[in-house]
Amino acid sequence: MSPEDREPDPEQHSGSLYTTDSLPAHRRRGYWREALSRTFGAVHMTVPNEVYSGRIQTLPLGRLQAVTVDGDCLSALRTRRLVAQGNEDDYVVVKLLDRGVARLEQDGREADLGPGDIFIYDMARPVRLTLPQSFRTKSLVLPRSVLGLSESEMAHVTASPVSHDTPLGGLLSPFLAGLVDGAGTYPPRTSELMARNFVELLGVLADEKLGRPSADTPGGNRAMLLRIQGYIDRHLANPDLTPQAIAQAHHISLRYLHKLFEGEDATVGRWIQRRRLEKCRRDLARRANISTISAVAHQWGFTSAAHFSRVFRATYGMTPREWRETQFVDR
Repeated sequence: MSPEDREPDPEQHSGSLYTTDSLPAHRRRGYWREALSRTFGAVHMTVPNEVYSGRIQTLPLGRLQAVTVDGDCLSALRTRRLVAQGNEDDYVVVKLLDRGVARLEQDGREADLGPGDIFIYDMARPVRLTLPQSFRTKSLVLPRSVLGLSESEMAHVTASPVSHDTPLGGLLSPFLAGLVDGAGTYPPRTSELMARNFVELLGVLADEKLGRPSADTPGGNRAMLLRIQGYIDRHLANPDLTPQAIAQAHHISLRYLHKLFEGEDATVGRWIQRRRLEKCRRDLARRANISTISAVAHQWGFTSAAHFSRVFRATYGMTPREWRETQFVDR
């Protein structure tokens, strides 16, 4: 299928995949330029005369669009004329440079970027992005309106990268990568929640770039909450993962930990159980997974198979065995 047949929309409900893998060499360059422009908007796209490989995957994440791009070197320029002609000016791109190096120019600033760095550019103003070697990027495309920033505030945030070795970058970089990698696999409610959390974390980034204090503010609390939620996901397999252990690991009081979760429609313990159930539900739906139901439950931190079955049924309206059998029958 050619790019002409596929036109991703940042609010679409299904993803798109563009790849040069199956194309003859003489068709790759034109296909790749068109795929990039259709994904990120109207730009003057310069790519090598010989394109060896390129792949773009787009998937929805709530109101956001997750995009992973693997490719050779390229240069993309969005001019004032293209901004005026296009209809993408309502969107902002938050991009993680996962592999390679890059140079970004917007709003009178130039930034050189390396692996792990995060940067933002606004489709409403001219921008140039140069990737001089093989690269991989992971991006989230979001409506400008959700950030709640004025034009002048946005101009202070663009082309001002966040390094992965800063405290905020160390939190934001793996979180963005995880969101992009997991897009399309979350239930709708979880997608909306993750998207909202990311936008609120971007608010912390904006506060930092604009020189606003964020410690002990809702934004600062949100950053701590996201860090804790990431910690929980990394330690779900540990049956000793408890609110007390989490509070100790983050050097906060148990009371403060519970306060952070007040707006999440779940206590800390319920959040842990929900995430464990989601992991088990996903694994049980995989045909290649030949583990027993009990083994899957233990793998994700449930110490009692009977307890797991009870909470699974209470949450999803069927037993783990019924869920697994239903998934296999439907395929």
